[in-house]
Amino acid sequence: MESLPFINETLLVPRHVAIIMDGNGRWAGARHMPRVAGHKRGAEAVRSAVKAASKLGVSYLTLFGFSSENWKRPREEIRDLMQLLRFYLQNEFKEMIESGVRLRIIGDRTKLDPDIVGLISEVEEATSDNADIHLTIALSYGGRSEIVEAARRLASEVVKGKISVEDISESLFTTYLETADMPDPDMIIRTSGEKRISNFLLWQSAYTEFVFLDKFWPDFTQGDLENAVREFANRERRYGTSCT
Repeated sequence: MESLPFINETLLVPRHVAIIMDGNGRWAGARHMPRVAGHKRGAEAVRSAVKAASKLGVSYLTLFGFSSENWKRPREEIRDLMQLLRFYLQNEFKEMIESGVRLRIIGDRTKLDPDIVGLISEVEEATSDNADIHLTIALSYGGRSEIVEAARRLASEVVKGKISVEDISESLFTTYLETADMPDPDMIIRTSGEKRISNFLLWQSAYTEFVFLDKFWPDFTQGDLENAVREFANRERRYGTSCT
């Protein structure tokens, strides 16, 4: 794999990077354009981010595409977003297969239209053997809902007698999350200048490093990801231990 200019053997590249892609609407508003134009540019930024992450050697990239709270947005905007999702799934998966990208979707699929659910299943199956980079997109996703659903499933196992209360641990609980087969994110990037987690990967981000960027997602570039990785590499991760 071709290395980027600043990458060397001693630079620590995060295994799992997650991104809260924020600011599509405000990007469009600042240019007196409809919000859907911002979402379309945001989709282009997704393509660039996936390629940049793969070149850097990131193994897992998780993108917050649409939250459970986003269903409260105007109907017209949701319609445009879903149509853009259809286009992306129909037109990008061939390139993903050829590029070694494995795609997964996490979140509540029951709120998505049946044809979108079908497209998701097709792309997940078609890319299931790829391993160059694991791309996960969170759609109709909420961190609290994920934790509640995991607790519900675990409680059901206890009631059925398959698990005892004494067996419940953090490591066991993790296996009931949608991200059970993924490492926790080493770094979460949020664009648009906002400095909050917005119900994203709440359990998984207990010891995650955060990088906040004062630019909207459609303006996100490969250089931004490189700089975030460089910043991550310069941080000391102590996981609660003393700083001596």
